[in-house]
Amino acid sequence: MLNFEEEIKKFKPSLEVEQIEDAVYQEDLTDMTDILREMMQQQTK
Repeated sequence: MLNFEEEIKKFKPSLEVEQIEDAVYQEDLTDMTDILREMMQQQTK
């Protein structure tokens, strides 16, 4: 049987995941709030 506590202690995140995380945080992503804000600005012009 698996000892989940021991497995959790041995867990190390993949380097690829960390690299992807850094890239995502550095990326300037447009979200729904940005789109709505832009639409509202266009309507007031």
